[in-house]
Amino acid sequence: MPEDRAASAPATDTVETARAKMLAAVRPLTPEPVDITAAIGRTLAETLQAARSQPPFRSSAMDGYGVRAADLAQGPFTVLGEAQAGKAYPGTVGASGAVRVFTGAPVPEGVDVVVPQERARREGDRVWLEAPAPQRTNIRAAGIDFKAGEELVQRGTRLNARHVALIAAAGIGWLSVTRRPRIAVLATGNELVPPGTPAAAHQIFDSVSFALLAMLEEWGGQPKRGAVLRDEAGAIAAATRQALEDADLVVIIGGASVGDYDLVKPALVRLGLSIAVPRIAIRPGKPTWFGTLRGKPVLGLAGNPAAAMVCAHLFLRPLLEALLAREPD
Repeated sequence: MPEDRAASAPATDTVETARAKMLAAVRPLTPEPVDITAAIGRTLAETLQAARSQPPFRSSAMDGYGVRAADLAQGPFTVLGEAQAGKAYPGTVGASGAVRVFTGAPVPEGVDVVVPQERARREGDRVWLEAPAPQRTNIRAAGIDFKAGEELVQRGTRLNARHVALIAAAGIGWLSVTRRPRIAVLATGNELVPPGTPAAAHQIFDSVSFALLAMLEEWGGQPKRGAVLRDEAGAIAAATRQALEDADLVVIIGGASVGDYDLVKPALVRLGLSIAVPRIAIRPGKPTWFGTLRGKPVLGLAGNPAAAMVCAHLFLRPLLEALLAREPD
């Protein structure tokens, strides 16, 4: 490289340094309330604790008869009533007493074993019971799933179906989640045309922006793709200025190197872009850059699909997770 080119070449950051600079430039977005039916895939903004134990009572693990274990060698038992799921037996079971219980029903006071109905022979209000397997009470303890005050889901967790079930079991209908980041995706290049449209012999179909849309959606973002931009400084500046009005993060594909038609950084510098990461010591993806413009982060990815995909995982995903205040998946 000629001496004057080497002297003017921008600094190159390591992957770790570049990522640290990027993450230092973003702040988590504000939380918003959502109904539990809309919670899947969202990022929890505050740690959830159980207000009460689950189940809040001892419950029967099967259909059968609840009795005192000390009375099992005796018989027959007098059936005093029944307990159903959602309806408890109101009294206390004493000597030689039995209560017909169904799966999920509250276990009556005095009962410490449920004998399965397969081991019972009933005639009217009398029932003969065979003792269940040793050490098996067939009773689920109160709070066996979780206890009152127990932490259920930590802040920063991306919610999946298991989390939603746990939250619902705790009786929580509304929760606070981080707003989904709005991310503008802009592709540049005279050679690009959108899929589904005719392409001239010298043109190629834009694939990177569509891949990024899918990745961002999968990661929990709210992406929006702009029209393919020609390699013209004015068009690039105008599209970026418009994207910044609504987006929390702007991603620009292509125009990131030092060729005659790599106009993205010069066009945005004239708008006030402050470049924090001029390029990165990685291959593929060395032209990747990052800066802030009008207080918002802007990430530049190389137009090469392999480089763009690699750097999206290394840098775009952590930026998204930082905006969400989310623990990495």
